Amino acid sequence: MVMKFRMQRALRAAALHLGGSLLVAALAGALVFGLWYPYPYRELAGGRELFLLIVVVDVVCGPLLTLVLYNPAKPRAELWRDLGLVVLIQLAALGYGLHVVWQARPVYLVQEVDRFKVIGLPALEAAEVAKLPAALQPRWMGGPLTVAIRSPKDVKEKNKVLFESVEGGRDYAERPEFYLPYEGAAALKALQRAKPLAVFLDKQPSQRSAAADLAASKGLDMAQLVYLPVVGRQDWVAVLDQQAQIQGFLKGDGF
Repeated sequence: MVMKFRMQRALRAAALHLGGSLLVAALAGALVFGLWYPYPYRELAGGRELFLLIVVVDVVCGPLLTLVLYNPAKPRAELWRDLGLVVLIQLAALGYGLHVVWQARPVYLVQEVDRFKVIGLPALEAAEVAKLPAALQPRWMGGPLTVAIRSPKDVKEKNKVLFESVEGGRDYAERPEFYLPYEGAAALKALQRAKPLAVFLDKQPSQRSAAADLAASKGLDMAQLVYLPVVGRQDWVAVLDQQAQIQGFLKGDGF
C-alpha cells in the first residue's frame, strides 16, 4: 500500500512536471520558429530537427527524474530541494540548447549570381561581420536578412575568391565584405538568371496548387513570376516578382 501510494503521488507530480515542461517547450518553440527560424528556414537550415532533439530530451528527462525522486515520505524541505534541483538542471539544459540553436541560426539569404544561399552564423568570420554597416548586421531576434553581393573590384580579388572556393574555401556568399543591401539595381541582377515559374512547375507539378495560392495571396499574375533555386539543407526555390522581390518559397529542386 505504501509503495502504491508513493507511485500514485509520484506519477501525479511527474504529470504536472510534464505539463509545465510542455508549456515551456511551446514558448521556446514560438521563439525559435517565430523569430530565429521563420518558415521555411526551419527546413532550409535544419532548425526543426535540432530544436526537437533538444526539447524532446529535456521534456522527457525532467518528468522522469521527478518520477524517480518524488517521495511524499521525505521531509518537505528535502523534497523541494530535490525537485528544485531537477527543475534547475532542466532549465539549464534548455537554456544551453536554445543558445546552440541561436548560434546555428541562419542570418543571411544571399543572392549569389544564379541562386540564393542560406548562410548560418557559424559560416561567417565574426571580425568581418562586425565591419558591416548597421543595416547589414545580423538580426539578433529576427530571421535571415536578404542581401546581394557586389562584383569583385579587380581581377586579383576575383581570382582570390575563385581559387579559394575551388579548394573548398569560402565563396562570395560566405564573405560579408561582398554584401550589399538587396534593393535597387543590386536586387534586379537576380532577374538576369531567374527562370519563369512555369519552368519550375513543369518539373514539380505537385507545387502548382501552392504556387497558385501564393500568387492569389499576393494579388499577382503567376505568369509574371520567376524563380531562383535556394541552396540549403533541402531543395527549395524563391519566387520573385518583376522587381526581384521575394514573394514566397516553394519546395522542390530548382536546378
